[in-house]
Formats: sequence, structure tokens, C-alpha cells
Amino acid sequence: MALQIGSTAPDFEAQTTEGKIKFHDWIGDSWALLFSHPKDFTPVCTTELGALARLKPEFDKRGVKLMGLSVDPVDKHAQWAEDIRETQGAAPNYPMIGDTDYNVSKLYDMLPAAVSGDPAKRSAADNLTVRNVFIIGPDKKIKLILVYPMTTGRNFQEILRVIDSLQLTAKHRVATPADWTQGEDVIIAGSVSDDEAKTIYPNGWKAPKPYLRVVPQPK
Repeated sequence: MALQIGSTAPDFEAQTTEGKIKFHDWIGDSWALLFSHPKDFTPVCTTELGALARLKPEFDKRGVKLMGLSVDPVDKHAQWAEDIRETQGAAPNYPMIGDTDYNVSKLYDMLPAAVSGDPAKRSAADNLTVRNVFIIGPDKKIKLILVYPMTTGRNFQEILRVIDSLQLTAKHRVATPADWTQGEDVIIAGSVSDDEAKTIYPNGWKAPKPYLRVVPQPK
């Protein structure tokens, strides 16, 4: 069965550039971003890994741990990291999984169960579906799935925006409108009745339609 938002993120053990990890234990009480790459030494992924390294303080501030994955061995990741540092100004400062047995890629529905063999003999095009982003909450549930083509670099500012929304809406019974950014007005969740809303928002709300109740972002 395909993974969906709300599914429990599959647990696994894997070798990474920072040693062996058990995924759920590694997440602990944090949020996590798991992002995957079809192969080392690929151009778009090189820019992405560098961008994420530069943005790591923003993820740290939000309590989000970063975990990369590529269908190549860990020793190749270390070599690739030097290229990333040279060309992007920052090398990965987070663990990268060496998914040489395709275990994680299969668990997360990024490769068919039948895939096997030497990863060195597979091209990036063979692994083109290994281009997902998963945001996982402290409850180990998947909160977001994004799938990018190999030719389109990921927008990590958008991913940070989504994390801000997910963390806000996990704490307060609100939703965020289109193009929302931190500090802007939000929408009272549909699960909150008007009577409940009056106790939560004694100053009232704007309602261009009865189902569209707009309030300032809760603190």
C-alpha cells in the first residue's frame, strides 16, 4: 500500500555518513526531513545538498533534523561532499544514508520491490523516482510528501514555509491560506464551532463566508 499523509513513516536501520542509525530512534522527539537523491555526483542534487547545508540553522531553529539519502555507498557520499563544498560553498552537515540495498527507497515507495543488483551499475535515470521529500512529525507520522523530477531543483524556502504551517497548525486549531507566511492571518479550522471560536477568539474574526473565518496568527 502506498504511503500517504498520516501514514506512520517506516522505521529502518541504515548506514549513514555519521554512522549507523535506527530511524525512529534518531528522530526522537523532533521533526524530521528525509530527502532523497537518485545518485551521487548529479548536478541538480549537488546544488540542493549545498543549499540545505547553508539553510541548516533555519531547520535547527524549528527543531527539524535533516537526513539525506542516495542510492550509492557512504564512501562515495564523502567524496561527493568535497565537490559540494567546492562548488556550493557548504558541504552536507547532516547524515546521508547509503541506500545500496535499496531498502529505504523501497520502504518509502520510491523504487519497485523487484529492484536488485549493484547500485554502481544503475544510472540516475534508473533511479529517477528517488526524488522525494518527506516531512515527519515527532509522532512519526508523515505530514508531507513532495516528489520532484530530476531536472527541477527543490525550493527549500517553500519547505521551510510548510514546516512553519505544520508546526503552527499542530499547536493551534487553525489552517493557513494560500501563500501564507509566518506572521500573516490564518483560518479557524472547520472542526471548531462558532461557539468554541468565541471562547478562543473573544475579539471575533472576519468571515467573508460562514466557513471562511479569518483571525490573526496565534502566538
